[in-house]
Amino acid sequence: MAKVLIIDYEKCTGCRLCEQVCPVKHEGVTNPARSRISVVKWENEGISVPMVCQQCEPAPCISACPTNSRSRDEELGSIVTNYDRCIGCKLCIVVCPFGAISLDPITRRIISCDLCGGDPICIKFCETRAIEYVDESQINKKLQRAAAEKKIESIRNFTISQTA
Repeated sequence: MAKVLIIDYEKCTGCRLCEQVCPVKHEGVTNPARSRISVVKWENEGISVPMVCQQCEPAPCISACPTNSRSRDEELGSIVTNYDRCIGCKLCIVVCPFGAISLDPITRRIISCDLCGGDPICIKFCETRAIEYVDESQINKKLQRAAAEKKIESIRNFTISQTA
């Protein structure tokens, strides 16, 4: 069964450690510009959202590629790039609905999350567990549980405010 990364932005503190460890794993250097995950921050709202490839099905980046250099690793479910075929046209970057594909500023190659071969490094360093790697079948259960916990918390807060 395929596994996917899920992000709980409410748990993200914006530490950006995920942006640091990703290029260390892939490129051997600490350089957030070379990361396959990027944290978008809204400072005024106090919100940080790690953005990463959603491994879409169907994937617009695969469909748009004129050289068929983007494909899905059937075993892992991740989208990968065949650099022998890629001409660097950047159409995949343009069509990605999540802005999760970028250009490595050093190698000038297209980069996106490849799930680290099934062992994503970002989740190992996320202290708040804002990033998790779960079976696709568990996503709905996790989302339902999160929604239920949020509802319970709002009921508790309402009850406390009524008694105060």
